[in-house]
Amino acid sequence: MLDFQKLDFEKRQQYDEFLMHCGERGCEYSFVNLYLWGRQRAAFFDGFLTLFSQFRRLSVYPFPIGKGDLKKVLDALIHDARARGLRLCLTSMTAQDCAALEELYPGQFRFHPDREGCDYIYDINCLADLAGRKYQRKRNHANRFWQQHPDCHIVKIDPSLRPKLEEMIEKWFANRLTDDDQDDFHMERVALRRAFDHWDALGLEGIALVEKDQVIAMTMGSALNETTFDIHFEKALEEYDGAYAAINRAFAAQLRESHPSLRYLNREDDLGIPGLRQSKLSYYPDHLVVKFWADLWEEDDEH
Repeated sequence: MLDFQKLDFEKRQQYDEFLMHCGERGCEYSFVNLYLWGRQRAAFFDGFLTLFSQFRRLSVYPFPIGKGDLKKVLDALIHDARARGLRLCLTSMTAQDCAALEELYPGQFRFHPDREGCDYIYDINCLADLAGRKYQRKRNHANRFWQQHPDCHIVKIDPSLRPKLEEMIEKWFANRLTDDDQDDFHMERVALRRAFDHWDALGLEGIALVEKDQVIAMTMGSALNETTFDIHFEKALEEYDGAYAAINRAFAAQLRESHPSLRYLNREDDLGIPGLRQSKLSYYPDHLVVKFWADLWEEDDEH
């Protein structure tokens, strides 16, 4: 089996040699995301970075990245999966990956579109300016928030703000965490704590909306590469109508000013949640990072 290990800060430069060239693949290939969610393991193999992860409660392998003999590394993943008693499932695949896989293993993999995993990519200028008729409702919503909350102000997130941020986040989760099927919320809660624990080391950036010494909204992310910034988290208290629109626009404007090379904001996927999909589409993405997953036919499968 491959020697998959937890991501190690000391090897970050080595990881980033692979990951920083994968912005077009989406948020799964971000060191920050891989580290925060804590479910991923990594192994280097013959010029490739391979990952072992969780995908909808299944053990899976995001498509390997690197240069060299692709079939050799894919054969290694096939053997690794079988040694673990797993069906090989490759995720986070582009259309080009699917074509390469079919060419190397004709008829041996089943391919599936992953619409709910597609990342939404936005032009940073569109989100910062909200210009034109198509953004009129968003622009009005954000402006109305500031009119109704004249004492609210924008604060750059740093470690000193952590107690107030955690208080706000606990309020946000209190209405959502149950004993039923909210595993994703529990994992997100843990990921946020890890973000605060390693804020500077991970290179995270973010802002909060503060009113009367209380955080009412927050957002944070990190650079995927020179042109794309990934928004990892965005939360607002429900009783503050327009807070999401306000902080979304404010962070886009702040990032544009502080990082002139940025062209896009990756606001990640919609998880197949209808309301979240509608919200993301209403901001008119520049494009989606289209993804697929594939699983290997085994001998006992019916073709």
